[in-house]
Amino acid sequence: MSIFGAIFEFNPPSSEEASVANAPRFVIAFRGTITEKDTISRDISLDLHLVQNGLHRTSRFNIAMQAVQNVASVFPGSTIWLAGHSLGAGMAILTGRNMVKKGVFLESFLFNPPFVAAPIERIRDERVKHGFRIARSVITAGLTIAMKAKTEGNSQRSVGEESFSILSSWTPYLFVNPGDHICSEYIGYFQHRKNMEDLGAGFIEKLATQNSIGDLFFKALGWESEPLHLLPSADLIVNVSPSSDFKYAHGISQWWQPELNLQSSKYRYS
Repeated sequence: MSIFGAIFEFNPPSSEEASVANAPRFVIAFRGTITEKDTISRDISLDLHLVQNGLHRTSRFNIAMQAVQNVASVFPGSTIWLAGHSLGAGMAILTGRNMVKKGVFLESFLFNPPFVAAPIERIRDERVKHGFRIARSVITAGLTIAMKAKTEGNSQRSVGEESFSILSSWTPYLFVNPGDHICSEYIGYFQHRKNMEDLGAGFIEKLATQNSIGDLFFKALGWESEPLHLLPSADLIVNVSPSSDFKYAHGISQWWQPELNLQSSKYRYS
């Protein structure tokens, strides 16, 4: 057993309450993978669940969800923030998504959140990269239509579409680094959506952006799948400062360096 999260409560002196009016009452934070003997086996197991879109089936998620719900119910009206790094960011995304379904929107700050897909963003040739993304979108949209026709009929709106639409009003902050293949795909995920709309292929991308080939494969096998990386909306903050290696690009310490070159973009699903 190891600690994987913490709940921080902010109680400012009464003399300072006015100056910190926008500060949260609580911050609930989840850590990433720790490669120490007491934690590595359990953390790697959770990483594998995440890759298989099955983090929602783990006891750690159940504990995290219960903790967030308890704070939200015991202190109604209080401002609560979620935060996490790497695996912890995945846990925060999953928790935040499920709270949205309950009508509670929590501001969320996600550092190096995992994106479970082939790292196309690492391809340097922009034309090749764009071609791969278009091909993946067409295949994903085609598989989605085929499965939808098989299981529901074309006239019905799927549960997945409704869930994606509900999530569109939740706008987490994603902090990513292009040198980190675990999270860098978020850059292309959102930018490609805009590119496809500019090409007049918005319908294809609207289907592709809320599905993944891996998710469709798992569902075809009858597995319960919940891909965390399919987000309708987000504020994307990209650290374009030079990274010495992958360890630095994926590390949490980069985000508190005094001089960072950051690029911010807002993406809203409609």
